[in-house]
Amino acid sequence: MKKAIITVVGKDSVGIIAKVCTFLSEANINILDISQTITGGFFNMMMIVDVSDIKEPFDKVAGELTQYGKDRIGVDIKMQLEEIFTMMHRI
Repeated sequence: MKKAIITVVGKDSVGIIAKVCTFLSEANINILDISQTITGGFFNMMMIVDVSDIKEPFDKVAGELTQYGKDRIGVDIKMQLEEIFTMMHRI
């Protein structure tokens, strides 16, 4: 299984989770775990997903997801492979 970490941050609005999940479903990305909070009107979500079955190159899908977040939802979305995320956040 090839895992990735997705973070979503932005001003809270109706439908953020639904829109992100629809994008992931259409890209054949399975959600393994999800956590979300709303603090002071700001939405924050972290997901662990399985990207083993995506049809396009990972970097292309990650870029499209980031652009989708900006253009269609108004949030900042980042998707990184699990091993890269782990190395970047190592203490």
